[in-house]
Amino acid sequence: MCAKAKELTGFIEELAPPILAESWDNSGWQVGDPFQDVERVMVTLDIDEQVVEEAVQRGVQLLVSHHPMFMKGFKSLRLDTMPGRIVAKLIQHGVGSYAAHTNLDSAGGGVNDILAEKLGLRDARVLYAVQEEKYLKLVVFVPESHLENVMQALRREGAGWIGNYSDCTFQLKGTGTFRPGEGTDPYIGSQGELERVEEVRLETILPTSEKARVVDAMVKAHPYEEVAYDLYPLALEGPKKGLGRVGNLNSPLLWPEFIQLVKEALGVTSVRFGCDDKDAKVQRVAVCGGSGADLWPAAKAMGAQVLVTGDIKYHTAKDMMAEGILFVDAGHYGTERIVVASLAEYLRRCVNEKGMRVEVLESQRDYDPFQTA
Repeated sequence: MCAKAKELTGFIEELAPPILAESWDNSGWQVGDPFQDVERVMVTLDIDEQVVEEAVQRGVQLLVSHHPMFMKGFKSLRLDTMPGRIVAKLIQHGVGSYAAHTNLDSAGGGVNDILAEKLGLRDARVLYAVQEEKYLKLVVFVPESHLENVMQALRREGAGWIGNYSDCTFQLKGTGTFRPGEGTDPYIGSQGELERVEEVRLETILPTSEKARVVDAMVKAHPYEEVAYDLYPLALEGPKKGLGRVGNLNSPLLWPEFIQLVKEALGVTSVRFGCDDKDAKVQRVAVCGGSGADLWPAAKAMGAQVLVTGDIKYHTAKDMMAEGILFVDAGHYGTERIVVASLAEYLRRCVNEKGMRVEVLESQRDYDPFQTA
């Protein structure tokens, strides 16, 4: 079976929840019908006329981009303008457009995690937090006959994780009582009769962001018409999500070695950099895909010796050098293009797990507008 566009964008929102997007951003649906059937989806960094033409030629029904087509509102869409031509062509050929921008920058497994992984950073941490995950404790009372079914449902939706340990629960046997009223259809017992049932008090932990999915799955797996459960907020500190990452190389590298590492890891032929000591060694590295130069104070505060990002401006570069922070500008495109292959592979896994017949493509016409001589 093919998929609805909404199902595919749902996979993306599981990876990069919209709540992580910056307030000024325009992530999400740009053009199209969320309920359209999709047999072929294409992932790209940008959407321009060349990419739209490629999508039409390759029979794509959904374009997933990192950068939104529209960042600001407009009062008209004319066919003698580039935005107007793009929108008209997308609608004419039934191609939807969806963007995951700053939410994908901040998400675990998103742009900055991939960038840190490409450079081989260990113990990478968020450079600038935009959200800290909160936890809930879930307590539900289950008849022993359905305990395993409910546990499997909770596990499947992400409950029960403490660090790298899964299936974390506490179970206590006891007796539950209830009296079904008029109009009920009890799984156990009869209307008006007090029932006593051997039940298990099942406790587990879940991220607040997964509450709706976990509770829905639990209720569906539970045999009772009315499920008795409690949710308690916890004061535990959860993982942070946000922009940039900072971590350590396995061993210190001389500056020329580090420059070569960046170029090879990101597949770029040249970079701009700031370093007044070619014999310098670096090990603690901060990264931020796209335009992350403004995060250099956070990088310095977290002990980074160098910041790898794109779009560094002249005065910002001077400030960084004055404060002893080295930098490598590998370009906006160079530090973000790496997310395309990763996002495409993620979508392939999702559609395969759901048994959907959807082909996931990567754009071959997306390009870096900057060239070097």
